[in-house]
Amino acid sequence: MFESKKSSRAATEGSRHIATAVCSETLTESKSARRIARRFDPLTDARWDTFVNKHHRASLFHSSPWLEALNRTYGYKVTGYTTSAPSEELENAMIFCRVESWLTGRRLVSLPFSDHCEPLVDHQDDLQALVALLEEEMRRAKWRYIEVRPFAPIDVPPSLHSRNIHYNFFEVDLRPDLETIFRNLHKDSIQRKILRAQREKLCYEEGTSDLLLNDFYRLMTRTRRRYRVPPQPKSWFQNLIHCFGDALKIRIARKEGRALAGMLTVRHKDTLVYKYGASDFRYNNLGGMHLLYWTSIQEGKASGLRFFDLGRTDADQTGLITFKKRWGAKESLLTYSRYAISEDASHVFDLSSPTRKSTAARELLAYLPNGLLSLLGRALYKHVG
Repeated sequence: MFESKKSSRAATEGSRHIATAVCSETLTESKSARRIARRFDPLTDARWDTFVNKHHRASLFHSSPWLEALNRTYGYKVTGYTTSAPSEELENAMIFCRVESWLTGRRLVSLPFSDHCEPLVDHQDDLQALVALLEEEMRRAKWRYIEVRPFAPIDVPPSLHSRNIHYNFFEVDLRPDLETIFRNLHKDSIQRKILRAQREKLCYEEGTSDLLLNDFYRLMTRTRRRYRVPPQPKSWFQNLIHCFGDALKIRIARKEGRALAGMLTVRHKDTLVYKYGASDFRYNNLGGMHLLYWTSIQEGKASGLRFFDLGRTDADQTGLITFKKRWGAKESLLTYSRYAISEDASHVFDLSSPTRKSTAARELLAYLPNGLLSLLGRALYKHVG
């Protein structure tokens, strides 16, 4: 069965009163530990927010606003699994979205469009019961595969085939004083760009207004076109704004009224999460994106946060990896694992993969008008979560 490995990060959070929740009937039972695994709905279970707030490995991607935005935008059904009885506080959980696509197949993913999503399980017998239920459901419902996205890799039952996908993860420690953080930045490519942005008198704006969202989405469309991938649907960002409220900020750097760079961040517990960024590459030499990073770091430090989460990076994106390292970020490995009954079932079409079909499709994207490019994004993303 799986072996649980704890992440090195830890933070304590206060807990609130636990309300009564309704779970489904018992579905399976671990023969070894006699622990009963049940389904529950994190979006309607009154215990979920309290559990996320107090569990030291729970992240932004476990939170109800993130799950709600996924459901609203892409129609994903969110399902949780726990060994806690309906009348008890939640002591453990694994959460998944059901991606039911005629294009890419039916599968359970924990979680789509999320950089990481730890199984919030601290005891081996609980994990065994949850894994037994997941394997049973995969066989019964004929899911193509189950994908988990923990920080540390976990093992699979011998009866399942597995495929691992590796990413780099970066995080800036905000606990040192601001002067030390600045000294740790790369002198030539980071410190000087921050100073350049100041000399250019770039203006900084933040908020969630329609004006800022429209500027940000234009930058996202331009950036995604440059990398030959469609932008996420605009409704995704609108739903994130609605669900997260004041915890989310769109940050824009301007020069004489023109939006040069944009960033979307979300505050969760002791962490400021950088989730999306985009820029007009014609003006990258002015340091707009550097201004947004540095302003976010200053704000996080002033607010008493401990970490600035820079997110995941594909292992072959060497330029972006170098850029994040130069911010003094700590690098670690993320390992996504796909578990399937058959060996070839864990593969799915990916626009970023270097196949002949995907390469041809990506070249075509460079010539599509913005409206059609956005329409393609709305049609495609729900299939690739």
